[in-house]
Amino acid sequence: MLNVNEQLEIIKRGSVEVISEDELVKKLNKGKPLLIKAGFDPTAPDLHLGHTVLIHKLRQFQELGHKVVFLIGDFTGMIGDPTGKSETRKALTRDDVIKNSESYKEQVFKILDPEKTEVRFNSEWMDRMTAVDLISLAARYNVARMLERDDFHKRYKSGQSISIHEFLYPLIQGYDSVALKADVEIGGTDQKFNLLVGRELQRDYGQEPQVILTMPLLEGTDGVNKMSKSLGNYIGITEPPKEIFGKVMSISDELMFRYYELLSHISTQELTSLKEGVKNGTVHPKDAKVTLAKEMVARFHGESAAGQAAEEFSNIFKAGGLPDEIEEKEVVCPGDEALLTYTIAASGLASSNSEARRLVEQGGVTVDGNKVTDIKSKLYLSKEYLVKVGKRKFAKIRLKKE
Repeated sequence: MLNVNEQLEIIKRGSVEVISEDELVKKLNKGKPLLIKAGFDPTAPDLHLGHTVLIHKLRQFQELGHKVVFLIGDFTGMIGDPTGKSETRKALTRDDVIKNSESYKEQVFKILDPEKTEVRFNSEWMDRMTAVDLISLAARYNVARMLERDDFHKRYKSGQSISIHEFLYPLIQGYDSVALKADVEIGGTDQKFNLLVGRELQRDYGQEPQVILTMPLLEGTDGVNKMSKSLGNYIGITEPPKEIFGKVMSISDELMFRYYELLSHISTQELTSLKEGVKNGTVHPKDAKVTLAKEMVARFHGESAAGQAAEEFSNIFKAGGLPDEIEEKEVVCPGDEALLTYTIAASGLASSNSEARRLVEQGGVTVDGNKVTDIKSKLYLSKEYLVKVGKRKFAKIRLKKE
């Protein structure tokens, strides 16, 4: 096991806040493995790179010799985390929770060492809790302190509904730390209130309070907003290798280093050297990005897939070639012709007709190798068209009459 200072350097890499570093040092100085907890509500079946920031940090703790508990909030998932929500969140059904939990377990072991990971479910202790137990837990916190929480405070001030069960969420998340006797809990910056509740409840139950390590919320491919499927700026870890590779290559040079810091296995010293190399011109930013993209693909699909994705990317964008496989699509139209914008949207190459029009007007669409900028352009029956939208979307499109 590394000494305390060496461990601290790794643990703090990319973090936003440690509460408190002195307490963490004391725990590390005990010279025994700490119990590291991170909780995940199974709200969706697929994870993206934003979710993996915490999972990657858990892996670092494993490599330092500590015990990791990957806690699936199957019970809290049926309440719905109110964090950052302007209205009451829809709760998951038991079937949703079970399905998504199984998917989570399959995906996280692409990063975590399964032999060093304990997967737990908070229903283990919450299902056994009686009404009296729950009332006793609720009595340990007051409404005034709950309303200090930013999202609750805003909703209360604006007269928006706050359901009583939402107050239970941070209490139960905090009680998870009591049940597990966690030494350290990690979470996103948006979870700070919940993590602090865990510290206070542990102290109230006579335990040594956990150290809190908060991690930043990873920006998506747009470089502005938190990575989110709803915003379309995500990189899903189950996406095909070429999609992961292409999306990583699409991020800005500045954001690339943030991804390196939060997601890459390269050391802090190597990252510092890489940044200096890009700054002084000895390393091309695109080469650095290719290395990052290959690492991300290899993590979820293997080294061979990473190499193939890099080769195909080079073929398409450097040599002006085409992907090895191009999807064929049939688009139904009422007559013998259809607007190109309608065809792009109907085939799924654009999310809507308005986005299709924008892409055409901005010169982001080619048909059979020719750029098209007229939104009135049409495609016709009895011909197959090779349509390229943006930098990475290709399809062979044929119209079909209704």
